[in-house]
Amino acid sequence: MAHGTHDSDWFAVRKPLPEKRSRVLSVLAFVLPLGLWSLVSYVPFIWHPLVQVENPGSVDYFVKDMLIEKEVFAKENATALVKHAALATGHPKNPIYLPAPHEVARAMYTAFRTPPRLPSEPWLHQSLWQSIQVIFWGFFLSSLVGVPLGILGGTFDIFAKLQEPFIEFFRYLPAPAFGALCVAVLGIYDAPKIAIIFIGTFFQQVLVVSNTTRKLEIPMIEAAQTLGANRRQLIFRVVVPGVIVDLYTDMRILLGWAWTYLIVAEMVGTTSGITYFINQQARYRNYENVYAAIILIGVIGLTSDIALARFGRVLFPWRAEARKSVFRAWFRERKAARAARAATEGAPA
Repeated sequence: MAHGTHDSDWFAVRKPLPEKRSRVLSVLAFVLPLGLWSLVSYVPFIWHPLVQVENPGSVDYFVKDMLIEKEVFAKENATALVKHAALATGHPKNPIYLPAPHEVARAMYTAFRTPPRLPSEPWLHQSLWQSIQVIFWGFFLSSLVGVPLGILGGTFDIFAKLQEPFIEFFRYLPAPAFGALCVAVLGIYDAPKIAIIFIGTFFQQVLVVSNTTRKLEIPMIEAAQTLGANRRQLIFRVVVPGVIVDLYTDMRILLGWAWTYLIVAEMVGTTSGITYFINQQARYRNYENVYAAIILIGVIGLTSDIALARFGRVLFPWRAEARKSVFRAWFRERKAARAARAATEGAPA
């Protein structure tokens, strides 16, 4: 019985975990992948298919710090042993495209301080800023058009029938396929990149917002109509206030969707932004900088989402209070259940 209770604490259906456990799991969500990465990087027998040469010995084409496959390294040493020549020495190493966590962490700091190899190349912070601007304008323009259309489609069936069949068709078309057309129409700089972000998010946005709008309870709309609300009042005084919290959550999720199109968008026309930095660093075989730039994209996206979530609590304080009341009710329920079980088993409550 106690075992079942313990399981229910962790696997309760549609019930929140205690705050302490939630925090532990949130930390583990990052610690576990980092731990796996560290194992692969630092424990020689986990993978390490190469050998980094320390002393070339008698092998004429070996060079210090050169990466050699283990089989080749062993074969050359076997040949040297037969000839009674000096053996090469080295230590296990992963391929250059898999740097260790500490190398990536160091690169995240040094990449901002190290000037680009060529004067014409941008610094990392300049590349990041350009990418953020592309994301902002692409998503802003998408929302400017997509949110009103979604609300209209979720409220009036005439708009839904008029726009959704085409949108359902168009959303299956990959946004990068329009890259050549965007360049032909908008040029080779930032405009076609913004257009790709727009295409990648707009059609999904209309459908998501329409679906959220349809979740508004019908009695609220009927009550407003009974009180004499016209269509304009129905939209701005009933529908929008009724779905604004869920709509805000949808926009946070869709913003993350926009970030997933960034790399593809920045390769349209002239490569720019963080994509240019990643490609250049890969060309120079500075893979620790490549990982650092990719992680920075995730950090910026996660930070912006957390900031928007906290801003949402300021905009919609009643929603935060409602969540707190749910937690309080759940804790009261758990406390009452423990007290009842203790009383039943004859143990002190």
